[in-house]
Amino acid sequence: MGGAKKKGLLFRYLIAIVLLLVMIFPYIYMVLNSFADWDQVDKKLFPTHFTLKSYQWLLGGGEAVIPRPWVSAFANSFLVSAGSTLLMMVTGVMVAYALAKIPFKGRDTVNNVILFQMFFPAIILLIPTFLVIQRIGMYDTYWGMILPKALSLWAVFMYTNFFKAIPDTFIEAAKLDGASELQIMFKIVLPMSKSITTVIFLFLFMERWTELLWDMLVVKSDNMLTLNVLLSQMFGPYGGYPGPMYAASVLLTLPIIIIFLLFAKKFQEGMQFTLK
Repeated sequence: MGGAKKKGLLFRYLIAIVLLLVMIFPYIYMVLNSFADWDQVDKKLFPTHFTLKSYQWLLGGGEAVIPRPWVSAFANSFLVSAGSTLLMMVTGVMVAYALAKIPFKGRDTVNNVILFQMFFPAIILLIPTFLVIQRIGMYDTYWGMILPKALSLWAVFMYTNFFKAIPDTFIEAAKLDGASELQIMFKIVLPMSKSITTVIFLFLFMERWTELLWDMLVVKSDNMLTLNVLLSQMFGPYGGYPGPMYAASVLLTLPIIIIFLLFAKKFQEGMQFTLK
């Protein structure tokens, strides 16, 4: 019986390794081709000659005829993603705390409305949101990219479920000590929610970092372009440069990988809660 269990376990590990290799091979292929000599890009499964030419070309602005601001686009993406994620987390905490810990008339209705709206794709509000941003003078600005992404119903939903699991005795004790709702929220409840906060932060940052449609719609100046928009433009005039395309894709995924590795332990803890 022990031998059969070991064989079964070995088989499951083998299947897991095969599936892992299948999933990560496209990324490995992309990284290898980003460093490959241009004569070997997409010509071999595993390139044998490597160079930094694609990254040098990319960070240098591309062709001299139409130079592209890759460094500023990377900075724009980071600024917009960090700002939007911070706002989504702050608003998510505040709304979720009210729904989970502050009794008020119609609370269940608000919860149901949030759940109901989560079933609708965000694209249906794309044009009305764009018209509002244009009317208030935020077109082609950082605020025009950040403010429409300042609230995440998914973050509200996740935080609400987690806050409900926190015993009310902690909050009642804090109120007896004279703490305000804001102090309880940010000094007691939020520090107790580090694991779920990590999960929410990673997902929100990843979602905003990979945003394309809204940034493409609301920005026109070259110095305001985000990395995704700039990358999408390469399919037209720069379609003949696959090496730099792979290099740009690597740079696009790099921040997400670094942030995930930094918070991997907390992410695992948070995911364990979400799966309960």
